[in-house]
Amino acid sequence: SPGLIYVEAADKVTLKKIRDMTFVNAKDVLGIIYSSKSGNTNLKWRQIRRNSGKVTGEASTNTLVNLTEAGVITQEWVQNYLRKKAGEKQQAKTSELTN
Repeated sequence: SPGLIYVEAADKVTLKKIRDMTFVNAKDVLGIIYSSKSGNTNLKWRQIRRNSGKVTGEASTNTLVNLTEAGVITQEWVQNYLRKKAGEKQQAKTSELTN
């Protein structure tokens, strides 16, 4: 399936279409939906206030690397997230053994 980036904005003007890509100028962005070509990443960003927002969805390792390189998330955040996930996995294994 093709990758997709959709921008929801209060003011959006189409600048140019090249093949299957549409370039837009967007102001007051309210939300962004991103789906990767591989299907391994599906993210939604919703504005909470001004330039801050909340991201929900599933991201591949590659996407986490790209978001870190772009300065969207910090390496510290990724490390904390991975530690949390490893702890949840360990907890699930422990509860399987005790059930």
